[in-house]
Amino acid sequence: MTSPPTRSDLTAELVAAVDGEVDSSARRRAEYSTDASNYRVVPEVVVFPLDADDLVAAIATSRAAGSPITMRGGGTSIAGNSIGPGVVIDTSRHMNRILDVDLEAKTARVQPGVVLTDLQKLVGPAGLRFGPDPSTSSRATLGGMLGNNACGPHAVAYGKTAQNVQSISVLDGAGRRYEAADSLSVVPGLDELVAANLAMIRTEFGRFGRQVSGYSLEHLLPEHGHSLARFLVGTEGTLATTLEATVNLVDVAPARLMAAFGYDDMPAAADAVVPMLAHSPDAVEGLDARLVEKVRRAKGASPVPDLPPGAGWLFVEIGAATEAEAEARMAALAADAGTRSVRIVRDPIEAARLWGIRADGAGLGGRTSKNKEAWPGWEDAAVPPEKLGTYLRELDKLMEKYGVEGEPFGHFGDGCIHLRIDIPLQEDGRVLRAFMEDGAALVTSLGGSLSGEHGDGRARGELLKVMYSAAAIDAFGQVKALFDPSGNLNPGIIVDPAPLDANLRRPAAKKTAPSAGGLAFAHDHGDLTEAVHRCTGVGKCRSDAVTSGTGFMCPSFAATGDEKDVTRGRARVLQDAINGTLVGGLTAPEVRESLDLCLSCKACSSDCPSGIDMAAYKAEVLHRTYKGKRRPMAHYSVGWLPRWLKVVGVAPRVVNALASPKWIQRALVSGAGMDTRRSLPTFAAQPFRRSIAAKTRAAKDNPANSADAGVALGIEGHSERRRVVLWADSFTDGLDPQIPTAMVAVLEDAGFEVIVSAGDACCGVTWISTGQLDAARKRLNGLLEVLGPYAVNGIPIIGVEPSCMGVLRGDLTELLPDDPRAHAVANGTYSLAEVLTGRAPVKPANRWQPPRLDDVTAVVQPHCHQYSVMGYAADRDLLARAGATVTEASGCCGLAGNWGTEKGHYDVSVKVAENSLLPRLREAPEGAIYLADGVSCRTQGSDLAGVNGRHLAELLAERIL
Repeated sequence: MTSPPTRSDLTAELVAAVDGEVDSSARRRAEYSTDASNYRVVPEVVVFPLDADDLVAAIATSRAAGSPITMRGGGTSIAGNSIGPGVVIDTSRHMNRILDVDLEAKTARVQPGVVLTDLQKLVGPAGLRFGPDPSTSSRATLGGMLGNNACGPHAVAYGKTAQNVQSISVLDGAGRRYEAADSLSVVPGLDELVAANLAMIRTEFGRFGRQVSGYSLEHLLPEHGHSLARFLVGTEGTLATTLEATVNLVDVAPARLMAAFGYDDMPAAADAVVPMLAHSPDAVEGLDARLVEKVRRAKGASPVPDLPPGAGWLFVEIGAATEAEAEARMAALAADAGTRSVRIVRDPIEAARLWGIRADGAGLGGRTSKNKEAWPGWEDAAVPPEKLGTYLRELDKLMEKYGVEGEPFGHFGDGCIHLRIDIPLQEDGRVLRAFMEDGAALVTSLGGSLSGEHGDGRARGELLKVMYSAAAIDAFGQVKALFDPSGNLNPGIIVDPAPLDANLRRPAAKKTAPSAGGLAFAHDHGDLTEAVHRCTGVGKCRSDAVTSGTGFMCPSFAATGDEKDVTRGRARVLQDAINGTLVGGLTAPEVRESLDLCLSCKACSSDCPSGIDMAAYKAEVLHRTYKGKRRPMAHYSVGWLPRWLKVVGVAPRVVNALASPKWIQRALVSGAGMDTRRSLPTFAAQPFRRSIAAKTRAAKDNPANSADAGVALGIEGHSERRRVVLWADSFTDGLDPQIPTAMVAVLEDAGFEVIVSAGDACCGVTWISTGQLDAARKRLNGLLEVLGPYAVNGIPIIGVEPSCMGVLRGDLTELLPDDPRAHAVANGTYSLAEVLTGRAPVKPANRWQPPRLDDVTAVVQPHCHQYSVMGYAADRDLLARAGATVTEASGCCGLAGNWGTEKGHYDVSVKVAENSLLPRLREAPEGAIYLADGVSCRTQGSDLAGVNGRHLAELLAERIL
């Protein structure tokens, strides 16, 4: 018996056979060691084939070496069926072409790595779509959907993926390549196996719509047309590999109408489902109120449209030929809904926002309402819809028995429930096993299925013997032997399943000891381990949000398309660094490589439903890595920029003159650790703090030096006055003093009395982004001496630079969690637009209106920290009130403070700008202005497009009469 090849030998053989990338580095293996499940299985090598022939070569080489083979698409499997111990093959990188669309036949031919939304966008203008639409459709691949038999909300109307496939070009485990359609003859012995088990198949399989667990043998029956294609859907890569597939497309209803129905609890909502189904809705989705409350707590009330009273809701969609028909059918359905708590949602934007909250359920459910970590495993059980209410009541009892909590959501119309449960996985899997075994007994007693669309994977394969007879389990083994006699394809899944409590990821990750001077991680009980395990793996960071204009996460992945450069991939490397078995700790070079292209844009902190904040994790890692050690030169140059601005401010004209020759610029830039394609900024001839506008409005004294802060600030009786303090940060003060001058004019025009803060109040943002947390804390302590008294006395602080405001609203309390002044400043800091639109405690003068901007056409780049920490809604509302015509760029501009200036980042910085900003500027009509409040955003526009950006304050000030 020959021994298996070493990793280096296997890698060499694959490199010789495959044209695509082959990677066996520790970092890459860490990225692909887990998916959206509870499990961690480290592969030997990861392969990215270029096309079908390349994929065949990769599989043939792996089979010859005796290596296990696991296929991976978007990596969003919640059951652990896209991770494996041998060769993991990712088709999403290159095999993502839509090969053919036949509009007349309503079919599409696709490669397995095609992302579902790409197909929907292509066929949508023709009034067509692919029917199933899982919540991960913006990153789920068709190959993965075929593997799991994915469904989604509209499976009520269109069925599972199996019902929407015509044929699949496959390579099975025996090395046979064929088109799987409606003949069983291509697999010798399969016809005979079916004939020998007709009674068992007819009684145990296909009993209700969401019976997905195991192999769906019913499709092989003669009365179902011997559909080999449909049978292979949902076999989780254990029998054959998809090379290409022909799928059916369906017509999109011309008119769609949504309604939300409120109920006292989720079981009551479940009881209402069956009467609704009689009206043929397109979707019936359930959502626990606790999940919606998480959105409100994280983002405020505005992102959540009004919902009818209830502790849970059913979201129902009706599709019809006309709006009148949709209204009539919805009215009839509402009459049978068992509740009077109803809201018809006719605004498609509001409806999209509600469906978006439902789609984020898997991420939102990653923490319970008590901020406990919650896990999948029992997240996909399904029962016949008529038994759904009973199932949920019994499930509540089961969770109460174990002292755990979960917040159900999902496909109530199909009887399929998703939820994550706060099972204590931090130590071991004993409670998980016990709960899963009891859950399997419960769902089986109701005629249900362990899985309704996610597949069994590592989570539920062991429990198939509870759901099926011994004869059915034996048939699964026989089928596996016919398709994959050597057992190389996704071993441990369905047949000879791995124990459900083996290879659990979380128990191996112990609590991280706090670092001296590090971040507090208050939302994660002070534990970096818990923080990085917020990542549920559902992969919203891999979506097309940046290029489609629907979000800001993740700009580096949108530029490179590499798992290394996405939030999820970075979280996986950090998780592996903490458990220490593959990546050697948080200071390992693999961690630095993984974090290098993180822009610290903070978009994940807002867009990720799990609440990941990779910018914070990067700052903490850099702090630990370089504490007491020599740092990269850029950390001392751009990382200390506010310090240098203060020095330059002594004689800015002299510095500008000395630095003006190009050769001096190049030498200084290179010596500072910056890319020579960048240049030094032009420093303001007079800092704002020395301007007449500042001096005439300066505070009477530094409040820290006064025995009576109220007297020093002149705030006696301030509650009756519109008094605000203007905080000009270091960048604004030294580079763009005209902006705070303009803010003074705008604020005073709106009826505010403006105080300009005295003293040096630097937020330390560049020290934070470079992980110099001790120095940042020192600066923030100084800032609190200046701004703290204003905040504790209720005087709103108005910031100028979004990244600095973001520090005060977010990082400040992480670095100084025990200082009450920090919390007062965090709660009392506002942007100009927030004040002018009445979002601050003090309001503009009665009848004040912003100056008219009807003749203004602008390309707007919201600063990524503003988008992520404060939101851009106030600016958007203000510009709309003023009449401006606005086109918003999406995602980071690509400069991201010091990041885009550093050596090694320029090319990706440009690619990030090409995600949205540069195309928007090129497409802008003549005379359009570039509006960007962030100094980085203005610099990027100038550097790459030759466009001078304006701050909102400047635009408004020049229009004041």
